[in-house]
Amino acid sequence: MVTTDSVKAGIAAGLACEHLEVLGDGQHFQALIVSAEFAGRSRVQRHQLVYRALGERMREEIHALSMRTLTPEEWRAGG
Repeated sequence: MVTTDSVKAGIAAGLACEHLEVLGDGQHFQALIVSAEFAGRSRVQRHQLVYRALGERMREEIHALSMRTLTPEEWRAGG
């Protein structure tokens, strides 16, 4: 079973995060991800970075992941 900690660890292993929160029930997850790597990228591009960090887990283990992807500046501004 996938846990919030394992999803969080997967994201953190593939993406430098300033802040990362993951909530969920084992199948459906919500994440708040703050990373400088999101600067200058569209929302779709930001999500693609997260999907890339999670790799095959996104196809095989995680059924749903909703995310807020913010730069550190957006987060500090209340993004």
